[in-house]
Amino acid sequence: MADSNRYTAYRVLLQMEKNQSYSNLELNKQIQEQNPDAPALVRELVYGVLENRIYLDHLLKQLIPRGLSGVKKPVKALLRLGLHQLVFMDSVPDYAAVSETVRLARKVTPGREGFVNGVLRGYGRQKEKLTLPDRGSDPVDYLSVRYSCDLWIVNLWMNQYGVTKTEALLAAGNRRPLLSVRVNLLRTSRDALKRSLLDKGFQAGESAQSRRLLFVRGSGLLETEEYASGLFSVQDTASLLAAEILQPQPGETVYDICAAPGGKSLAMAEIMENKGLIRAFDIYAHKLALVEKESERLGISIIQLKEQDGMKPHRELDQTADRVLVDGPCSGLGVIRRKPEIKYKAVCDQGRQLAEKQLLILSEAARYVKMGGYLLYSTCTINKIENEQVVKQFLSGNREFQLERMMQLFPDEGENDGFFICKMQRKTGKGDMNGSRL
Repeated sequence: MADSNRYTAYRVLLQMEKNQSYSNLELNKQIQEQNPDAPALVRELVYGVLENRIYLDHLLKQLIPRGLSGVKKPVKALLRLGLHQLVFMDSVPDYAAVSETVRLARKVTPGREGFVNGVLRGYGRQKEKLTLPDRGSDPVDYLSVRYSCDLWIVNLWMNQYGVTKTEALLAAGNRRPLLSVRVNLLRTSRDALKRSLLDKGFQAGESAQSRRLLFVRGSGLLETEEYASGLFSVQDTASLLAAEILQPQPGETVYDICAAPGGKSLAMAEIMENKGLIRAFDIYAHKLALVEKESERLGISIIQLKEQDGMKPHRELDQTADRVLVDGPCSGLGVIRRKPEIKYKAVCDQGRQLAEKQLLILSEAARYVKMGGYLLYSTCTINKIENEQVVKQFLSGNREFQLERMMQLFPDEGENDGFFICKMQRKTGKGDMNGSRL
């Protein structure tokens, strides 16, 4: 009988290969349906394969005389799963990695177990002869294979940041992030929550970047009474910093233009002491429903939700907000360590089409800011085309705004995702509000 954990991991990898689904959603779905013995092992297997897919395929091409082009998706998923255990998981004996994968092959690809067995055993015999692309003659191809990242991303970062920074970013993308939680200061303090979690056997450490953050280790965190009581939410450091840098004040009116899944709206409500008004807009109504559910759990009552397209004009909102936050749709290159499938998804024209959309949303949202108010633009990507260049184009076409602060956070420089944050203020004098185009 096939191991339930490896079978579940196989199902996740196969469905992602077939449907281009997101890893977190597919994992949650398959774990719920298959009910494996060790969900943590399932996640380790899946993320391990996803983080190293190009590297694993590069090895498989050398192990299979005819290459991978003729190998069907179910068998390919099995080979990646088995080879990952052989190459990267010291906790799994080689014999177990091979035998369990072959046993799984008998169940899901009957008749191909001999082929799977031969390829995996071949790695043990040939691993010293397997090679990577030559770094000296083709550094881009080498980095792409070594860190399993699409060539377009490697080229983009090489052009923008140079080879040393690019390799640091690629390496950071393959490291598992620490779990950070935002303390709900409406209901508790950081010290009190830390003590409570420590008493329950979790490891908890404070963040130097925000008094609202804790880094937590341990399983079952979201099943605790502390979570059910709304004492904290899961949120990355960088995402919280965007809300904190905007500095919403109690009693103000704040708009969150691309709000779902709502982390920044909820953080701002807590910062505002649940006083004032936050209007959270998003194009997807079902995602806004998640914000409503979280508001109830956290004891927040100042968030109003509305389904609305940020690219379309809404003149009734002009100059009605003290502060406006635009977290634009982006290529997501800053959150690869959380969603490794991003490394393999092509983005048109290095993000220039996304930048057009971002600039349009930003220009429309800018109209909602009162004179003297603030506008914050953020993305979870590392790409100057979507970040600095969008801000430059916006400011050149909207002279009523002046730059207050701009920063690019990198995942190799701290315990945070890659994130871009830019805060601007609308001047109180006359100026241009004509919008911009890249």
